[in-house]
Amino acid sequence: MIEFRFAIGDLADTSFAYSPLQEAAFSLRCLHDPARYPHHRPWLRRIRPRLDDLDGELLTALIAPWLWVPDFLTPRPERARPTFADQLAQLRATPPDVVIADFRATYRTEEALPPLVARGLARPEAFLARLADALDAYWHTCLAADWWPRVQSILEADLAHHGRVLAEQGAAGLFPRLDHRLSWTGNGLQLSTDDFTVMAPWTDISIDGRGLVLLPTMFARGAQPLIDPSHPPTLIYPARGRGTLSEGPPPVTDRTLVRLLGRARARLLLLLAEPASTTELAHRLDVTPGAVSQHLAVLHDAGLLSRTRSGRIVRYARTPLGDELCRP
Repeated sequence: MIEFRFAIGDLADTSFAYSPLQEAAFSLRCLHDPARYPHHRPWLRRIRPRLDDLDGELLTALIAPWLWVPDFLTPRPERARPTFADQLAQLRATPPDVVIADFRATYRTEEALPPLVARGLARPEAFLARLADALDAYWHTCLAADWWPRVQSILEADLAHHGRVLAEQGAAGLFPRLDHRLSWTGNGLQLSTDDFTVMAPWTDISIDGRGLVLLPTMFARGAQPLIDPSHPPTLIYPARGRGTLSEGPPPVTDRTLVRLLGRARARLLLLLAEPASTTELAHRLDVTPGAVSQHLAVLHDAGLLSRTRSGRIVRYARTPLGDELCRP
């Protein structure tokens, strides 16, 4: 059992976020064990030819055989929706002693370190620069264009859903929704470790006024903290809806809805059961953002969609009237 110990006020500082850098680092697990991540297979098939142009040996060495990742590769986000560029800058500023300690904790013994990593840790500053460059190239070659928009949409929907659960049911209702192994005891959060594949080296994590950040991911089967309990408290949990990653747009079978809105707008309305941006919708439908934007404007003007802005991104969601139209 792992227990997160909360003092007075710690629950008020508990928040949600997502991390593009974390998802980039965790996605490398697919290269080790594709069978564990079936929803990512279409993406993995697409990127296989591109991996030859990257620092593949280093990228592979970032994941231990038991799929642990050094904690410094998944730094706690400084805000709810950071950009990859912001987090990469955060990564480049990692102190050399943290790089060394986190790799050793990940691989557990000096002998288990891959030779490439062991050599790199002799000059950690240069090794960190090479590592950051490799992740940057991997992000822009394999993730940014045809993978992250859909993943970001799923993570946004997860945050919206669990934010509503927290508002309506409180902490006791929220945490078991993140993972069945989580339970709120009234003054702390417990995570059962009965089915951990690799036992964690810690059992007790004090929040201690540092706040707890809850991070959804596409690459975990259950909730997990960071390896090092001295790092800022972070709990990673499986993103709700991650199984839809490989799904195409739902078929439009309601002829009445098609006659009322047209097939393109009916399909958009069905897709927006969870919030999404114009770019995310265009990616799923394999059309231009401009074409999607025109239809979204009509649906919004008709009162079927609402829109909210997060930074430079505008996300659309169905209104109650839109939900009614989409009922079978």
